[in-house]
Amino acid sequence: MQETPAAPAARTWVQAGSAAYRRVSAALFLAGFSTFSLLYCVQPVLPELAAYFGLSPAGSSLALSASTGCLAVAIFAAGALSQGRDKRRLMFASMALAALCNVAAALAPAWGALLAARALEGVLLGGVPAVAMAYLAEEIHPRGLGFSMGLYIGGTAFGGMAGRIGMSMLADAWGWRVALAGMGVLGLLAAVGFVLLLPRAQRAAQAGAAAERLTLAQHLAAWRAHLATPALARLFVSAFVLMGVFVSLFNYVGFRLALPPYGLSQTQIGLVFAAYLFGMVASPAAGALADRRGRAPVLVGGVLLMAVGVLLTLAAPLAAVMAGIALLTFGFFVAHAVASGWVGRLAGAAKGHASSLYLLAYYLGSSVLGSVGGWFWEHGRWPGMAGFALALLGAALALALRLRAAGR
Repeated sequence: MQETPAAPAARTWVQAGSAAYRRVSAALFLAGFSTFSLLYCVQPVLPELAAYFGLSPAGSSLALSASTGCLAVAIFAAGALSQGRDKRRLMFASMALAALCNVAAALAPAWGALLAARALEGVLLGGVPAVAMAYLAEEIHPRGLGFSMGLYIGGTAFGGMAGRIGMSMLADAWGWRVALAGMGVLGLLAAVGFVLLLPRAQRAAQAGAAAERLTLAQHLAAWRAHLATPALARLFVSAFVLMGVFVSLFNYVGFRLALPPYGLSQTQIGLVFAAYLFGMVASPAAGALADRRGRAPVLVGGVLLMAVGVLLTLAAPLAAVMAGIALLTFGFFVAHAVASGWVGRLAGAAKGHASSLYLLAYYLGSSVLGSVGGWFWEHGRWPGMAGFALALLGAALALALRLRAAGR
């Protein structure tokens, strides 16, 4: 008698509270930490780089903009090319090689060589954020996706904070070169921890992800379909604007605080980035709230909090400036956690393509608007920066309200 073939195993989600969920959360937290500590560790020492290499504030910001600009382009390809490939191996290789580039930047003899190392670092880091978002969207149950995406973004917040504060303290003690190399070594250790913790993707494997690779025409069709979806297109533009505001203000607040009447030291300026603690709290809380109450209202609230934070930074007292930066940070991570999780829910099967478009816009905002903000700082000082930020936030609020009006 012919044997009946066994039924294929049911595809299973990773459920919150399980051992697999805890391993995924810890591994993706390390990925976020490594990526953002490496990417943004130069931000607090931009004034030192300007003085060392004889650059303007806008010129020194290229140490960050070169990385984020190249990261944006690399993410555009990485998120799509991760379809059907081993995401765990891709993310590990990206993290480890990028950490080595950070060490190379520390040893660079000239400004051009440092920029080249930082640009290559951005290209390599493109293999992490979009792939991480796609991994979560594929593996985590949809009912808990907002919260899990918030946890990952909390890791990015912690990495951004630790990288900036650690860089400031090391630079004060031993100089920016030793600090940059030290961050590279820390990134290597995080990469090792990541690959040891992260389980192989189960749902992607069960779906036959390793089978057929997509053609260029299929990639282009997926991108066009996402761009033609009004809700997704608005989320992509929102990512560009919100990240641009956030990075611009953090790029140049160090220049402001180093001048009278504040005259803060490098370590003291670095402590400004402790505001990222608010992002660590805001991200998972916002994701969970959006899962329960709807994404559009929470997104609107995040944008409004950012605007109030910008207005507070216009006050002269240092305490008011710090409160404004904290509120700006909290609002940004609320908005980003909601928007990134929303993209995953709207993307359908081609989640890697949607993630790549979202993060392309996100990091282009960091690169382009982060450098443009230098013009407003040089010509209008902090009032010019605040006006620039508020105009962009007005556009972001209009987009969020359109999403809310559409019932999303």
